[in-house]
Amino acid sequence: MGSNLVLILDYGAGNLHSVANAIASLGYQTKLSSEAEDLHTARIVILPGVGAAAEAMNNLTKHGMVEPIRRYIGEDRHFFGVCLGLQLLLSGTEEDGGHKCLGIIPGKVKLLPPGLKTPHMGWNQVRQKMSHPVFEGVPDMTNFYFVHSYYAVPDDRSLVLGETEYGVTMCSAIAKGNLVATQFHPEKSGALGLRMYDNFIKRAIKNN
Repeated sequence: MGSNLVLILDYGAGNLHSVANAIASLGYQTKLSSEAEDLHTARIVILPGVGAAAEAMNNLTKHGMVEPIRRYIGEDRHFFGVCLGLQLLLSGTEEDGGHKCLGIIPGKVKLLPPGLKTPHMGWNQVRQKMSHPVFEGVPDMTNFYFVHSYYAVPDDRSLVLGETEYGVTMCSAIAKGNLVATQFHPEKSGALGLRMYDNFIKRAIKNN
């Protein structure tokens, strides 16, 4: 697999093709795959996601992707999670009475506080909590596009790359080594969202 080819994991997620189109618009080759074997040779992986965590975990399990994803990230290879693709990285979620997730980042996925309109849908600001190459050329407090009812609460707050206010100060981006994940959708967030993908992929190619 070429170093500029981006593997997008296909496990039935609704935003799969919008992510693929966004990456292709930047001039990179993409490959949509539901084959766990492709993770062994991939250099850049994106885990998109919308919908329910339990169904997503069931689909990842059905495709034999759970352990390969854990291994891939454990080897500190370049991985980008989007929306549900961020939440699935944590230990578990409150959704539908509680479910285990991938358990890569210790922490819990919680329902947004009562009294708020859910899902949290639309544009909202992201406060950058640390300097990171993925935010190069992206101003602090930039608006990104969100669609979600749950939010990630990692145990290790030093992993929080971005925060957003919506009834609670919530983690909206995580970074750990070569892993980056966002609660918002860069592919739906205009030029600066695409800039984040481009920053991530360029860094991955340079490091490979």
